[in-house]
Amino acid sequence: MSEESNPLGDIAVDTENLYREETFSDLKVASIRRLTPVKIDGQDDPSRPTMFIGETTLMSQRGPLPINCPIEATSLTEACEAFPAAVQAAVERLMEEAREMQRQEANRIVVPGQGPSGGMGGQGGGGRIIT
Repeated sequence: MSEESNPLGDIAVDTENLYREETFSDLKVASIRRLTPVKIDGQDDPSRPTMFIGETTLMSQRGPLPINCPIEATSLTEACEAFPAAVQAAVERLMEEAREMQRQEANRIVVPGQGPSGGMGGQGGGGRIIT
């Protein structure tokens, strides 16, 4: 099949990297996903580690902010205990990324007379941002 008739290309399931997903929630703020590695027949694969992912939503000035974070744990009990610190670390990473994006925006140079597409601006002029 050509790429034109199959725009998705070659899609295949990685049968060596399958996980069973379970979600645990306190129905308030915390959701923890447990990803248990499985073999192609659905049986647990003890040769690979189980993964835990924390999920919550924080309210920001711009509305709800979904937070997803890996949790270093080997059991659900450990994941529940580590959840607050993992969310805090994820929020700190997001805040640092936002500060970095603000720094990059502040360092851009606007060249008068050039449109946003790189050509000459039409009526109204405008400027092109150069990074």
